Amino acid sequence: MVFTIPKAIRGLFERERRLLGLLSRTAYETVRRSFQALFARKDVRPGCVISIQTFGSYGAAVCELFRRLLLRRLHKEERLSERFMENLLSWVHPGFSVFAGEPLSPEDAGQLERLARYVTRPPLAADSIRRTNNGMLEITTPPDPRTGATVRLFDPLDWIHAITAHIPDRGRHCVRYYGAFANRARAPKASSEQQTPPATGPGASAHAASELVQRRRASWARLIQKIFEVDPLLCVCGAEMKIVSIITDPRVVDRILRHLESQACRARDPFEPRAPPRAGGNSLP
Repeated sequence: MVFTIPKAIRGLFERERRLLGLLSRTAYETVRRSFQALFARKDVRPGCVISIQTFGSYGAAVCELFRRLLLRRLHKEERLSERFMENLLSWVHPGFSVFAGEPLSPEDAGQLERLARYVTRPPLAADSIRRTNNGMLEITTPPDPRTGATVRLFDPLDWIHAITAHIPDRGRHCVRYYGAFANRARAPKASSEQQTPPATGPGASAHAASELVQRRRASWARLIQKIFEVDPLLCVCGAEMKIVSIITDPRVVDRILRHLESQACRARDPFEPRAPPRAGGNSLP
């Protein structure tokens, strides 16, 4: 779901970035209340991953609920006067919008990845920026709904001001987790899973360990390979690296490090490829 706010209050969130948290909480509260009304149950708690995007060019009932919740919360935070709030609520074209796309299947990894890329995409693609001969910056944009223009020109200083406005404040997250995906909700679930008795029988522990290794590898090694296009578990010799042991004793770790820094370790590898011996040298009979 994509929530959009009117231009009349966008400047408020640009000036006070802490209000972006209020914005994301309001979006989740809208989804939660809508689900509860849909299922006619008060214990419904959907999981949401919300990404705040301060850039971009452009369910009626859900939209109206989102509009009223957000404006009332901004009024409670003393960022909107009551008169201005009532004025915004009276607009025929409120400027708020909510887009709800088709649900995705959890088995369709491709669509889930494309959705994640869209949710966390940067403000601009690097190949959409070009420097002109007169020193201006030319930015390729989606067609303007009024003029149809697809290019904007910026003075370098104006460009720096425009792009830095989308850098989040220090310690502020642009991706937030709510409901069933929140840390407080995941902690009791993890605790209950740890209390579940392990599987019994021959080979059960080995099978569980194998599944754990596969999940670990899929979580970090695959992501590193996707970003840097390098498999972190592939040795320079071409073989796949494997974990032999995990050393936690500081004395053993220090001993290994001292050995790696010693002259004995820096000596030439006897298995290192080298040129054949010169003619006339010592040879075996």
